[in-house]
Amino acid sequence: MTDQSDSGADAADIFTEMMRIQGESARQMMQALVPDDAAQDRSAVDTMADTMAQFQRSWLQAWTPADADAAPLMADPARWMEAMQQWSASVPMLDPAAQQKMWADSFALWQGVLSQYDADGGEADDPQLPRRDRRFADKAWREQPVFALIHQTYLLIAERLRESVDSAQGLSEEDRRNLCFATQNVLDAMSPANYPLMNPVVLERTMETGGENIMRGLERLSGDLEKGQLTHTDTSQFEVGENIAATPGKVIYETELFQLIQYAPSTNEVIETPLLIFPPWINRFYILDLNEKKSFVRWAVAQGLTVCMVSWKSADESLAHIDWDDYFRAQMHAIDVVRERLGVDSVHTIGYCVAGTTLAGTLAVLAERGEADKVASATFFTAQIDFANAGDLQLFVDDGKLEFIRQASQGGYLDGRYLAATFNMLRGSDLIWNYVVNHYLLGEDYPAFDLLFWNGDVTNLPAKWHAAYLRDLYRDNRMVEPGALSAEGTAIDLTKVQTPSYVQAGREDHIAPPESVWKITEHFSGPVRFVLAGSGHIAGVVNPPDAGKYQYWTNEADFVSLDEFIAGATEHPGSWWPDWIAWIEGHGGKRVKATAARRPGGKSNPAIEDAPGRYVKLR
Repeated sequence: MTDQSDSGADAADIFTEMMRIQGESARQMMQALVPDDAAQDRSAVDTMADTMAQFQRSWLQAWTPADADAAPLMADPARWMEAMQQWSASVPMLDPAAQQKMWADSFALWQGVLSQYDADGGEADDPQLPRRDRRFADKAWREQPVFALIHQTYLLIAERLRESVDSAQGLSEEDRRNLCFATQNVLDAMSPANYPLMNPVVLERTMETGGENIMRGLERLSGDLEKGQLTHTDTSQFEVGENIAATPGKVIYETELFQLIQYAPSTNEVIETPLLIFPPWINRFYILDLNEKKSFVRWAVAQGLTVCMVSWKSADESLAHIDWDDYFRAQMHAIDVVRERLGVDSVHTIGYCVAGTTLAGTLAVLAERGEADKVASATFFTAQIDFANAGDLQLFVDDGKLEFIRQASQGGYLDGRYLAATFNMLRGSDLIWNYVVNHYLLGEDYPAFDLLFWNGDVTNLPAKWHAAYLRDLYRDNRMVEPGALSAEGTAIDLTKVQTPSYVQAGREDHIAPPESVWKITEHFSGPVRFVLAGSGHIAGVVNPPDAGKYQYWTNEADFVSLDEFIAGATEHPGSWWPDWIAWIEGHGGKRVKATAARRPGGKSNPAIEDAPGRYVKLR
C-alpha cells in the first residue's frame, strides 16, 4: 500500500480505482436483474439525477461551478469520486494546501478503516468507524470495506468543506450564510446514499426484488415529473373534509380572498368572546385541523370557545391585483364580520407565522384608529415582526433571488410548488434525498401521514404581496420602524400595540427562530406572555395534550432577554395548550349559552356551505 506521505492526489487515484472496480461489479449485477426492456434504455434512470440536478441548479447557479453537477444515478462510483474532487477543488475557501491535507487525511482514514478488515477484504465483525450519520446507519454500510470507505470518505470531505466555509476570512455574514447553504445542498445531493451502485442497501434490495424496486421508482419519478412536485406521502389515504379538516362547521362569509368558517359548538355553554384564527396563506388552514386527535380547532371548541377560521384562497390570475394592503384589510374585515354575526364587542385572535406578522400590523392600525378594543387578545404562533434575526428564508432575499422569484411569478402569482421546493431545500437531506432513496431507489411504500399530506397541498401566492413581504420585511426589516410601512393609509407603529398578547415560539424552529419571535416582546407596549415550546415550526404548535409529547417553558419573573427567560424558566412536560386556554379565560371567561348565532347555519347566522368550504380545495 502507498505510504501516507504520498500526495493526496495519488491517494485519491487509488480510491477512485477501487470504486471503479466496485461500480463495474455492481453494474453487472444490476444489468442481470433489471428487466431487458428497461436495461435497453438507461436514459430513463439518468433522468432521475438530471431532474434533481436541475432542481438545485435554479438556486445554486450563483455558487456551483459548471462541472460540479451531480453524476447520473447509474454512473460508476469512480465518476462520483472525480466529481467530488473537481467540486472540492473549485471551493474558493479550500486553498491548495488545505485540499492537499484533506486528501492526505483521506488516505489515513482509508488505512484506518481497512485495518479493521481481513487481508482479503472480508467482512469485519464490528468495525469502529470514526464518523456516523443516519443516512449510513444500516449495517450494510459497515459490513464490507468498500462501502465503509465510500461513506466515511464522503463524511470526511463534507466535514472539511463545511469547516472551510465556517472559518473563512473576509466573508460577510450574508455571504457566509449563502455559501453554507449552497455547500450543504451540493453535499446533500452528492451523498453516496443517493446512487444505486454505491448504496449497499439499494443493491441488496435490487437483488431481492429482481430490479422491481428500480422499476417502481421510475414509475414514481414519471408521476412526480408530471405533477411537478416530489411525493412525500400516500395521498390516496386522505380526503379534505372527510378524514382531514373534518371538524363540523359552516362557511358563514366569503370574499374573493378568503372564506370565513365558524365551527359548531360541542358544549352547552361557550366563552362569550369568540376566537378568530388567521392561518398563514402560504399553507392550507387545516394544519390546525388535521385528524381528530391532532386538531387544535376541535380541542379549542371542546374547551368552550366559539372558533372561527379564515380559509385563504390559493392565488390565480384573478387575484393578481392582491397586494400588501389586502391581507391587512382582510383581517380587519374578518374581525368585524365575527363581531357583527355573533353580536360581541371584541374577539380573541390567533396569527400563525406570516399571518401573525400581519396581525401585529393590524393591531397597530386599529390602535392608531382608536379601534384597539375590537381585539380582546392576540396570540402569535411562531410569528416574526422584527426580522433582524430571522430564519433560513433570509437566504432567499438578495436582489438576484428576488429577481428570480419575479420571473417565476407568471400570471401575477407564484406557483405554490416553487415555495414547497424552497422549504424542502432548507432540509434537503430529510425532505428531498431521504424520499429519493426510500421511494425511488428502494421502492418502499409511501407512509400515510396527514402532516405530509398537508405539506404537499400547496397554495399559490399573489406575486405583488409576496415580493413586498420578502423585500420590506425579510430584506429591509421595515416593519419595526415606526411609520416606515402603512396599511390602508394608516401608519404602522408596533410600539402602540397594547393588546394583551400570548407569544409562542418553537425552540428548534428554523423558519422563525425563537430569537426572532422573542423580539415581539421588545416592540409591543402591552402585557406579553412568552412561552417557549419544544420542537419546531409545526410540531411545536400542533402538540395536543393527549399526545404527551415535548415540553414547554414559562418564566413568571421579570426578564429582558431570551437568555434571561431561558435561564430562569420552568420546564413543564407536554403541551402548552392548557397554559394558553387558562390565559384566554383570564381575559374574559364569561360564558353564554351555545344557541342562536353560536350555531352556524341557522336563521340568525346563515351559512354558504359546509366546512371546510370550496377555497381550501382549490389548487
